[in-house]
Amino acid sequence: MSAEAGKHRTASVPAASAGSRRSKASPDAVSASDAGARGETPAVLGLFTIGYEKARLADVVATLTAAGIGTLIDVCDRPISRRPGFSKRQLEAAIEEAGMRYLSLRALGTPPEGREAGRRRDWDRFWHIVETWLASPKAELALHEAGLLAQQSASVLLCYEADWRVCHRSRIAELLAERHGFTVHHLTVADGVS
Repeated sequence: MSAEAGKHRTASVPAASAGSRRSKASPDAVSASDAGARGETPAVLGLFTIGYEKARLADVVATLTAAGIGTLIDVCDRPISRRPGFSKRQLEAAIEEAGMRYLSLRALGTPPEGREAGRRRDWDRFWHIVETWLASPKAELALHEAGLLAQQSASVLLCYEADWRVCHRSRIAELLAERHGFTVHHLTVADGVS
């Protein structure tokens, strides 16, 4: 991530959130085994995020299994993908076959104008759109549902973008951490773990 993207991200988050993010969210991405190596119980302490950009479905599923994930919360606005296996039905089937629960919360997805701003790397506009959207009544209901699910089992927020620092899922995770006290862990997909 460029220094400019990080600068805009911090500047776009309200002051109270920025402080909470530093105390609740892990500063860097972790592998699935890192959380377990620290002796943490993901179902109690953690809320996870993961991006599937350039990843194989089998590697994502293996990473989630290694992290002890019980529920995958798909936070894509459009649960379709050009990546093999990541469209809603295929992803849901693979996740459930691996013993996890799948839930699509499209109301937490970035609207089209936000995705366009992200592609242009217009971070001020991107984060403004994300903040505005996540404050909507529709998104608030979905945030409530995601929080309840994450309290019941180790949960992961899934989106396309590999870099959590420039993905809206990081803001969703921050909001859930502020409201529910979760520690946030940003997983990276391990190649060939399956």
